[in-house]
Amino acid sequence: MPQIDHNLPDIAAVRDYLMDLQDRICDALQTFEPDTPFHEDTWVRDEGGGGRSRVLEEGTVLEKAGINFSHVHGKQLPASATAHRPELAGRRFEALGVSLVIHPRNPYAPTSHANVRFFIAQKEGADPVWWFGGGFDLTPYYGFEEDARHWHQTAKEACEPFGDELYPRLKQWCDEYFYLKHRNEPRGIGGLFFDDYNTPGFADSFAFMRSVGDHYVPAYVPVVEKRKDIAYGERERDFQLYRRGRYVEFNLVYDRGTLFGLQTGGRTESILMSLPPLVKWRYDWQPEAGSAEAVLYDIFLKPQDWV
Repeated sequence: MPQIDHNLPDIAAVRDYLMDLQDRICDALQTFEPDTPFHEDTWVRDEGGGGRSRVLEEGTVLEKAGINFSHVHGKQLPASATAHRPELAGRRFEALGVSLVIHPRNPYAPTSHANVRFFIAQKEGADPVWWFGGGFDLTPYYGFEEDARHWHQTAKEACEPFGDELYPRLKQWCDEYFYLKHRNEPRGIGGLFFDDYNTPGFADSFAFMRSVGDHYVPAYVPVVEKRKDIAYGERERDFQLYRRGRYVEFNLVYDRGTLFGLQTGGRTESILMSLPPLVKWRYDWQPEAGSAEAVLYDIFLKPQDWV
C-alpha cells in the first residue's frame, strides 16, 4: 500500500523529465530510420490534460515504433479504478507517463516495451497519495542468450544504486506481471516492473524512476543493432506474426496502463498505438520439436536468472 508523504511532490519536475525522455528515446531510435520520421500528434483530453504521441511506421528496421507522453487529470477516478483503492475515491488526480512499444521488422530483433509513470491523488484537507511505476521488458521471437544477459544486466544496473534487493524483486514482479494466464506462458523474457513505488520519499523515488527510464536505450538499442540485418525468410516472419498475437492478447486483457487509459477516457489512438501493424493467429499451433521456434518456448519463455 503506498505510503503518505507530507511533502507535495514536484509534478513539474516529473513532467519536464518525461518530455525530455521522450525526446531522447525518439532521437536514439531515429538513427535506425534516417528517412522515416516520427509522426507527432499533440492532443487534448476533454476531461483534462493531454499529451504528445509520436509514431513511426513502415521503416526499414522499425516496422512500428510508438513513444507516447501523456499528462492527464480529472476531478475523480471512475468507480472501476477505485474499487480496490477506496482511499482514492473522491480525490482529484493527475497521471503522467511515457509509454512505448517498438516492433522491429526483422523477426530476429525483439519487440520491447517500456513505461515510466507518476500518479498523484489529492483532496482538500488530506495528504496527497502518490507513487511511481513502470519498467521495461523484452519479447524476443528467436532467443539469443547474449541478448537476454545484456538486457537483464542493464536492468540490474538501473537498480543497483537503490539497493541490492531491488533488481531480483522487480525482475520477479515483471515475470509474474507479463504472464498470460489463459495461455499459461510468459509474454517474453521480462526485465523490470514496479508499481506503487514511493519509498523512502519523493526525491529518491523520482531518482529511481529516472534511472529506469535512462537505462532503456542502452538496454535495447544494442540488441536491435545486432539483429536488424540477419537474413530471414517466410518461416521466421510467419512465426513472428503468430507470436505478436500473444502481445495483443496481453495488452487488451491484462495491461494496467491500457485498461486505466480506456477507463478514464484517454485518447484511444495513443493507448492502442502499442499494437503491432500485422499479426496472425492459428488454431492449436505447436512448434516442431527441436526447432528454433521450439527453443523460444523451451528456454526463453521460462523465467531464469540471466545475470
